[in-house]
Amino acid sequence: MTLALPGADGSLRGYEPRTEPLAVTPGTPLTSRTVFSAAHVVADPFADTTPDSPAAVDWDATLAFRRHLWSHGLGVAEAMDTAQRGMGLDWAGAAELIRRSAAEARSVGGRIVCGVGTDQITGGGLADVRAAYEEQLAVVEEAGARAVLMASRALAAAARGPEDYLETYGHLLRQAAEPVVLHWLGPMFDPALEGYWGSSDLDAATGTFLEVVAAHPDKVDGVKVSLLDARREVDLRRRLPRGVRCYTGDDFNYPELIVGDDQGFSHALLGVFDPLGPLAAEAVRVLDTGDTAGFRAVLDPTVPLSRHLFRAPTRFYKTGVVFLAWLAGHQDHFTMVGGLQSARSLPHLARAYELADGLGLFPDPKRAEERMRNLLSLYGVNQ
Repeated sequence: MTLALPGADGSLRGYEPRTEPLAVTPGTPLTSRTVFSAAHVVADPFADTTPDSPAAVDWDATLAFRRHLWSHGLGVAEAMDTAQRGMGLDWAGAAELIRRSAAEARSVGGRIVCGVGTDQITGGGLADVRAAYEEQLAVVEEAGARAVLMASRALAAAARGPEDYLETYGHLLRQAAEPVVLHWLGPMFDPALEGYWGSSDLDAATGTFLEVVAAHPDKVDGVKVSLLDARREVDLRRRLPRGVRCYTGDDFNYPELIVGDDQGFSHALLGVFDPLGPLAAEAVRVLDTGDTAGFRAVLDPTVPLSRHLFRAPTRFYKTGVVFLAWLAGHQDHFTMVGGLQSARSLPHLARAYELADGLGLFPDPKRAEERMRNLLSLYGVNQ
């Protein structure tokens, strides 16, 4: 039956839902690229909470989703911004998430990295920033996971210039037990990170970022770049010390960056690989055979969906990610910590459904259609 989907202009358009999912099954481990999906958390819809109270997490559903990603050969990037760090999930909740997910990874043999930030503080000086980073780094290392040093709102506010970033990151890298991933998250994902690395000039900021890496190449497994600028990522990738990986965080240009060129390629740590997990794994398995054209044939058609989910204001992409997880049957409700299910409009969600359904992302298209009808009805769209 045709669905009536609302457009941005207020009109309704007819859409004929897909009847069969794309046939994608778990397969062999990925070999040519290291690929992490930044996974979302599943809220507990029955908890009596408010948007500014501590998050209530459905731990069973949250861990089940991670097992889903691991079953397809993907790694899990835990407690990143996809999990609503600083947007509903506080540090206490993130620490519990890290401990539980790391234990689950050990039990199933899954690969995991975990975000380390400073979101337990909202201000303070450089000493406070260092102490906050150290506290979180200790939790991740005690859990037996590799750390991702995330960009810090508190550091962006406290730093006076590039030298404060060099000192802070140098201090943390020297004491890290294992090599870490350095994460540069652009202001399109979090406006509070404007001017990170000590300058709003991206060339100058890149220079400082690379200076940190060059001073500690033995303590940097890789860098994760989320600037939505393919040219800049390629330039940065070519300037990394030998042995330091580049993990693309570019949810607009990931197919071309993962394929790479004759001078190198990017691995991946992507929020969009939460809804695209099985399809992304299938594409990388094709790439493992050396078939770059086949890889692009699988992954290129997913870019319109990703660009839609991550359209400005980009930080609200998490709403679309959780929405698609609900439609796909990975959770029984469309509820988010912090109440962020309201952060995207009905026309935005309708287009996300249309694009995802066209790709065959829903294991049960009929269930996804029924859930979409229910949502439309709640918004007053009569079918």
